[in-house]
Amino acid sequence: MSKIAEAFNNKKAFIPFVTCGDPDLETTKKILRELYANGADLIELGIPFSDPTAEGPVIQGANIRALKNGITTDDIFEMVSEIRSEINVPMVFMTYANVIFSYGMDRFFEKCKKTGMDGVILPDVPFEEKEEFVNVASAYDVDFISMVAPTSEDRVTKIAKEAKGFIYIVSSLGVTGTRASINTNVKTLVEKIRKATDTPCAVGFGISTPEQASEMSNISDGAIVGSAIVRIIEKYGVDSPAHVGEFVRNMKSGYKAS
Repeated sequence: MSKIAEAFNNKKAFIPFVTCGDPDLETTKKILRELYANGADLIELGIPFSDPTAEGPVIQGANIRALKNGITTDDIFEMVSEIRSEINVPMVFMTYANVIFSYGMDRFFEKCKKTGMDGVILPDVPFEEKEEFVNVASAYDVDFISMVAPTSEDRVTKIAKEAKGFIYIVSSLGVTGTRASINTNVKTLVEKIRKATDTPCAVGFGISTPEQASEMSNISDGAIVGSAIVRIIEKYGVDSPAHVGEFVRNMKSGYKAS
């Protein structure tokens, strides 16, 4: 079992997301400590990119702020290596193919292994084009996380059978962002996945309340929360870590009540 899959062992996983370098890397480190202290089971780290096509305005704004700060992929690897010994849960990068291509694929995944990153999510790489990434990632024991969307339909079984770590279920059409309700039939997607694989699956895109997190984790193996956390960071800046910690604590309480 991969370290990522262990995050789901006998429990529902809570998976927060933050963009590295927003508002700065020192604050990102403090936020990561708060995420871990308040019950994150797996953490997603966004590497900022100039054209984050899967992101809504909240996370796009975080990318812009981080890039304006001059944050580089090397800076992020250095930050991870500084804090990794304090955080004993799996961590995965969420970024885009171009970031890895420009860094150098072997070099990127070698650094992932060296700094203790466990996986990578690339929302702009379709299932049919993942092989070159998967091959290099696997060589360095990094899980390439597959995504399943409401539009995946006939491909769900095929994607699930080849999935590593966990499967990221995109709850709704469009880009990331908080939503009042999640209307797509996530349950049907989960049923298809579970017929094809034992790899755990978690739901993201739009989850912003303890009730939504509880509902999605009851249907699947966990919930992913990004925009709601990034909005807190945007509001409070360098003072955001304690606020993020409180938010995560409240979200986790929804799990326990379910």
